[in-house]
Amino acid sequence: MFNRRFLNSQLGQAALVSIAAMITFTVFSGMQPAVDTPAMLVGLPTVELA
Repeated sequence: MFNRRFLNSQLGQAALVSIAAMITFTVFSGMQPAVDTPAMLVGLPTVELA
């Protein structure tokens, strides 16, 4: 998919950093404790669309 010439380019480096950031985000989001969203949203005002 990616060859060595592409990975050595500036665009290739940016692609690798982007992939690493996505993997890191996925790992850290999986480590977060589950939050009960309905209880969290009870105090928020609601907006109704006409």
